[in-house]
Amino acid sequence: MIATTNDKEHAFNDLEGSRRLDELAARVVAPELPDWHRDEVSVPTVKTHTPLGERLVRGGVLTRDELSAALTEQSVCRKPIGEVLLRLGFVEEEDLLPFLAEQLGVPSVRLREGLIDPVIVKLIPRAMAESLNAIALFRVRDELTVVMSDPRNLDQLDEIERVSGCRVRPILALNSSIQKLLPRAYENDFGVDTVTADFDTEAVSLETEAIEIDLQQIESMADGSPVINLVNYLIVHAVRQQASDIHVEAGLQHSTVRYRIDGQLREVLRPRREFHPAIVSRLKVMARLDIAEHRMPQDGRIHVSVEGREIDLRISTLPTVRGEKVVMRVLDRSSVTFNLDALGISERVLKDVRTMLSRPYGLVLVTGPTGSGKTTTLYSALELLKSVERNIVTVEDPVEYQLELINQIAVGGAARMTFANALRSILRQDPDVIMVGEIRDQETAEIAIQAALTGHLVLSTMHTNDAAGAVTRCLDMGVQSFKIAAALVGVIAQRLVRTVCPDCRAPYFPPAQTLDLIGYSGDRRRQFIRGEGCRQCFDTGFRGRTGIYEVLQATREIRELISRDPDLEKLRVLNRQAGGASLLEEGLRLAEEGRTSLDEIMRVALVD
Repeated sequence: MIATTNDKEHAFNDLEGSRRLDELAARVVAPELPDWHRDEVSVPTVKTHTPLGERLVRGGVLTRDELSAALTEQSVCRKPIGEVLLRLGFVEEEDLLPFLAEQLGVPSVRLREGLIDPVIVKLIPRAMAESLNAIALFRVRDELTVVMSDPRNLDQLDEIERVSGCRVRPILALNSSIQKLLPRAYENDFGVDTVTADFDTEAVSLETEAIEIDLQQIESMADGSPVINLVNYLIVHAVRQQASDIHVEAGLQHSTVRYRIDGQLREVLRPRREFHPAIVSRLKVMARLDIAEHRMPQDGRIHVSVEGREIDLRISTLPTVRGEKVVMRVLDRSSVTFNLDALGISERVLKDVRTMLSRPYGLVLVTGPTGSGKTTTLYSALELLKSVERNIVTVEDPVEYQLELINQIAVGGAARMTFANALRSILRQDPDVIMVGEIRDQETAEIAIQAALTGHLVLSTMHTNDAAGAVTRCLDMGVQSFKIAAALVGVIAQRLVRTVCPDCRAPYFPPAQTLDLIGYSGDRRRQFIRGEGCRQCFDTGFRGRTGIYEVLQATREIRELISRDPDLEKLRVLNRQAGGASLLEEGLRLAEEGRTSLDEIMRVALVD
């Protein structure tokens, strides 16, 4: 049988249509995204032919009455049902987009300016972008991600590929969102402050007592307000995310901004490399540092008001081969409560701590690595002790939080005051309680112990692995063992562990090797809890932190051991025999309660 010309043409069209459908299916696979955009895009798993309105009703986003009203309105205005629902206020954009994406079988995104690369957007001429209702977002190698109101239109995709010279990956966005953002994306200044275009410039305000500088000088730096807005955005976003530190560092291709949240660093932004000097200069101006000095480290402080909250930023600059690195410690007064009862200390340990603080004189040490919450514990102890009947003096480097009824002294800085010099002066001020920020050397240790032996309660910190290690650390500094035994009241060792995210917590059975490694002696058939990772916890499985604490009280037996044979392992054994629990045992208790995971305990509390 011989095929006619029409038969051949139909066959060719069928083959071409099939090829085009396969091509569209390949294009709408989730695009390769930069790390800072991965959470922005909603990727569908199933394509469905159920009407959108019906799906919204089944999903509990829309009621039957609202759907009926929207369909009536649609019959008049002849617009897509999604646009009608938004205009009537029946649904929110973030609720609608996942259903649209699943119905069409394409990824979707809630469009905002921070997603758009200001250089890449111009790969599509403005006239074409307006006619196609499309905006180029960003490019990864030779693949261009484009947001469109009709991502299934193959003719439009072919036209964009021809003009841009890239393979196009389409993403769905609402027509109204594209039309709203498209004019802004092609403005000349869009490339400077794409992240902060919708940012409230009044959200951050410098306190008048924190900085005095000519406003013209500020405006002349880094081309004025765009970089100022970017810095403000970084501060506000860090406060909202409850970050403890902000890291701004230079790279070869771009700068990197990272936040430390729950003790872990997370990348949040990559400004273009040329912005880095302007960002650093703006931060130096805010902290009243020397903006002309680039070869020496500098330290300063910024006091700002963020959305009505008083925030202190402790800033440190460090020269590197690629430019200055800036680290800011975020001290949010409103989010910190100095209360021993709120630190997560178990009842038994809390009783021991209160007993130690009730002593009229002696030395109480808090130990742990940097960032383990030692300062918070000390401040909480001072809040418990302070009263109009007591003279409390602190020596800190630096003073992180200012407390009422407490005389706080900052060491270091231009005055070059040391802990030892300050302690000598404090002893002439008739103190009842002395808090030393850290015992770092023999001189400070000798004066602190002498103060504890002459009728003062002395609180301080050290960097040791556990409570017993504080005794051997004092010996290493050159303090005589009999003085330590006479002065020591007790030691509190602590760590901060991340708590399991409540939105993605799930039970699991840990492998036997893990239980053997930590020496677990409980029921090995029991379930433990861990986080699977979700959007709310940035896929870490953790949200928030709590403390684990180990207490060594200087009983008569322990004092005798310190004076006679201050061996580290013997101190640990004797403390355990006296009823003290180790950091690992306290961590396992939290894991059994389902508040943290075994892996987290092993990360922070597995002591040899």
